[in-house]
Amino acid sequence: MLESVGSLTGSPWIYAVVAVSILFDVFVPVLPSGVLVIMAATAAAGTGAATGEAPPDVPDILALTLCATTASVLGDLAAYRLAWRGGARLDRAIARSPRLRLAQERLGTALARGGGALVVLARFAPAGRSVVSLGAGAARRRARDFLPWSALAGLSWATYSVALGYFGAHWLGTAWLATGVSVLALFAAGAAATYVMRRS
Repeated sequence: MLESVGSLTGSPWIYAVVAVSILFDVFVPVLPSGVLVIMAATAAAGTGAATGEAPPDVPDILALTLCATTASVLGDLAAYRLAWRGGARLDRAIARSPRLRLAQERLGTALARGGGALVVLARFAPAGRSVVSLGAGAARRRARDFLPWSALAGLSWATYSVALGYFGAHWLGTAWLATGVSVLALFAAGAAATYVMRRS
């Protein structure tokens, strides 16, 4: 898989693949968008390290971060708008689950009080982005209460993921080792975010 991603780094298609993966993982949380971002950054850094400088066809790290951030915010917005317009069917689904109903109420309260740090934390937690984006839309929260935090969450997550892959490759050298350690660090951040959210 690393070799496949590595071959994509020589093409602008890497940005499209990353963007599509991140856009859709708000609806299908099992998509490995974080792993893909790390692998792209690792492959780019590894190629540059091997040649002494990054060749022009390797994706720019800043562009990769911007691409991941933008796709994250657009995916959040799509889920938010879908839940906003979900109508009675979505409301009934939430009403049937005491946990979802409680989560929706807590999220609404947190956003109303400016506690958007929850949105940032949720971006790192497994499926947290989906719950928060859909919950904010279903609760009819104002976009101005949600989107700025979504943008900060997307930027934080994208910067962290790209930095893991890029600097991991420079520090550890071997591409597979750098990717493995970086992915573990991403999962550790997700576990920590989940723990903090539950405690809160």
